[in-house]
Amino acid sequence: MAESLFKIFDDIEREKGIRKDVIIDALNNALISAYKKNYGAVEDVRVDINEKTNAIKIFAKKTVVETVENREQEISIEEAKKISGAYEIGDIVEFECTPADFGRIAAQTARNVVLQRMREAERERMFDEYSDRQNDIMTAVVRHIEKRNVMLEIGNTESVLMPNEQVRSDKYDIGERYKVFVVEVANSVKGIQLLVSRSHPGLVRRLFELEIPEIKTGVIKIMGLSREPGSRTKIAVMSTDENVDPVGTCIGPKGMRVQNIIEELRGEKIDIIKYSENPAEYVSQALSPAKVVSIEVDEANKMCSVVVPDDQLSLAIGKEGQNARLAARLTGWKIDLKSDKQ
Repeated sequence: MAESLFKIFDDIEREKGIRKDVIIDALNNALISAYKKNYGAVEDVRVDINEKTNAIKIFAKKTVVETVENREQEISIEEAKKISGAYEIGDIVEFECTPADFGRIAAQTARNVVLQRMREAERERMFDEYSDRQNDIMTAVVRHIEKRNVMLEIGNTESVLMPNEQVRSDKYDIGERYKVFVVEVANSVKGIQLLVSRSHPGLVRRLFELEIPEIKTGVIKIMGLSREPGSRTKIAVMSTDENVDPVGTCIGPKGMRVQNIIEELRGEKIDIIKYSENPAEYVSQALSPAKVVSIEVDEANKMCSVVVPDDQLSLAIGKEGQNARLAARLTGWKIDLKSDKQ
């Protein structure tokens, strides 16, 4: 039995990359527990797993004492001297106590240990594979829907798109592919767990980074982003090269670059604005598509009083205040809007 076990350990180390000494160490601890459980032994025991002799043996340990009070753990000095005259009080004597039918238990224990180590190794391998994808986007396929939870297949694993991470305008049809943002990768006893989102602003940021090469190379930088998922996003960009127009580059020829992102977001509107370190210019850009007549900056309270044409006040505010709200989040400034007439 032991000979075949060691061969299996060699095969697993070669094929699965799980070191044999790790398996043997885990098996050693499991066999001690199995022995005590099945044979009611309370004495201190040691397992000897000998690869050279292909043998697995159990040894009980007893302490040499003057007067025995616990026969399971102690041996008298007289009995110890019969084994070897070298024993003194306080020494440890070992006795082989391998049960006749222990081979069956050892085989079952070894099988369980191997399976457990293989599961752990696979979980660690998958964690290593997916841990680098945190704060990245991956392609997910909708497999089924349970109540409000959308069950996704992502590569070799599965994930759940929770209701609070969904976008209302998305219609999750079975078999349809979606880009999702990986918020967190966790390694739990149940396996690899991916927390993914369609509503996270990081999804839009990563889509821009993937779609526009100039962002990846650092020619264009994303300086800010505010989003109301499924409805509208405002994103501020700047160029490190004065010859490169950051807004035009992100929009792309005939609007193709930004259109590809909008399609992935299922029609979510995107306002691309030019970043400025000047608060008045930055806030004016952020209120796009509305035009600004004048703006006063209150540095102490980080507030901007903005005047827009009479016919553009509603445009500046936006539906249910969305445009002004997104502009304030993007810039970090409070915005007080008034019309020219006001």
